[in-house]
Amino acid sequence: MPDIAFEPTEPNLSATARDKPAAAERSSLFIGSAEKTFQVLQAFDGPQRHMTLADIARAAGLDRSATQRVVYTLETLGYLRRIRGTRNYGLTPKVLQFSYNYICANELIDKASPYLLDVSRTLGETSNLQELDGNEVVFTARFPGRHMVNINIVVGSRLPALFTASGTVILSGLPEARRLEILAATDLTPVTPYTQTSPEALLRRINIAAEKGYAICVNETVLGDICVAAPITDQHGMAIAAINVSVPTTRWTPESAEAELVPHVQVAATRISQAKIAMSSF
Repeated sequence: MPDIAFEPTEPNLSATARDKPAAAERSSLFIGSAEKTFQVLQAFDGPQRHMTLADIARAAGLDRSATQRVVYTLETLGYLRRIRGTRNYGLTPKVLQFSYNYICANELIDKASPYLLDVSRTLGETSNLQELDGNEVVFTARFPGRHMVNINIVVGSRLPALFTASGTVILSGLPEARRLEILAATDLTPVTPYTQTSPEALLRRINIAAEKGYAICVNETVLGDICVAAPITDQHGMAIAAINVSVPTTRWTPESAEAELVPHVQVAATRISQAKIAMSSF
C-alpha cells in the first residue's frame, strides 16, 4: 500500500461508535470490515464535504490504521477521490449509484410520482414523498413548485420523524409500542426555536393526526416553512410513507394551509395507497 499522509487524531470515539452493540452481542455472520466501510462513507454527511484522514477517523469513530485502509480501498474502487493539491478526500459521483438503484427498484416511488407531480402542478407548491427509516424520515421523491423553498432539501435528506408532519402521520399509523421506541431513540434537541420537544405533546400530536388523517407542522425543522402531510398505507392499514406539501409562511398561514392544502394531500395519499395495494395484489 502506498504511503498516505495522516495527521494525528484523537483516540476518542464518536457517539455513534460508542452506541454500537458490543462485538460479543453480534452474530458470527457480521462483517466488521463492511461496517467500517460504511462508517467512512457516512462520515461525509454533507457539511463535511472534504476531509483529511484524521477528520474521517474522528467522524467515523475509527482508529487511524483502519481508516487508512478503508479510505485507500474506497479510493481504489472509485468511491472516494483525493482533492488535488490537498490532503483532503471527497465522495465521487459513483456513490450515487446506490441511490439510483434504490429509486429504480422502489415501487412506491414509481406509483407515487405521478400524484406528487399533479399536486405540485395544481398547487404550484413543492410536494414530497417521505419514508420512515429508523427514527428519521427520508425524502425519497421531491417535486419543486413554482416558488423555490428549502433549496437545501434534496432527495436523500433526513429529518427527525417526530419533528415533521410526515413523520407524525406515519407514526400515527403504527402501533403504540413502535411510537414509543422511536420516541426513545430520538434526540429531542430542538432544530429551531419552534421545535416541539415535549414527549407528551409529541405523542398527543400523533394521536390527533390518527384521528384527523393529516398533520401540520410550522417552523419546526425549517424557519418559514409550513408542512402538511397525510399517510400512505398498505393493504393492512399500516402507514408505510407520507406525502407532504411544503409552503412558505410568507405566502401561507397555518389556517389557509389546512383549509386549502389538506384536501389535495389526503386525496393524493389515498390514491397512492390504492395504487400500491392494487400492485401488491398481483
